[in-house]
Amino acid sequence: MMDDTEKQETIAKVTDRLAARYPEAPRPLIAGVVADQYEKLDTGRIRTYIPTLVEHGARTRLRGVIARTEDV
Repeated sequence: MMDDTEKQETIAKVTDRLAARYPEAPRPLIAGVVADQYEKLDTGRIRTYIPTLVEHGARTRLRGVIARTEDV
C-alpha cells in the first residue's frame, strides 16, 4: 500500500486534472469519485499504474454522471 501522504497527493493531482477537464462538475463530487476509485485499486500488488487507472476509472464515472445531469 502507498503511505497516506502519497495517497493524498495522488488523489489531489488526479482531482485537479479532472476538475480542469470537467469544470461543470462540482469539485467535491470529483474528489469523491477519485477517492472511491483509489480505494478500489489500493490493494493491488503492482503500484506503478494506480494513478493512471484511478484517473481513467474516475473519468469514465464522471462522464456518466455529467451525461445523466444534462438529461434532466
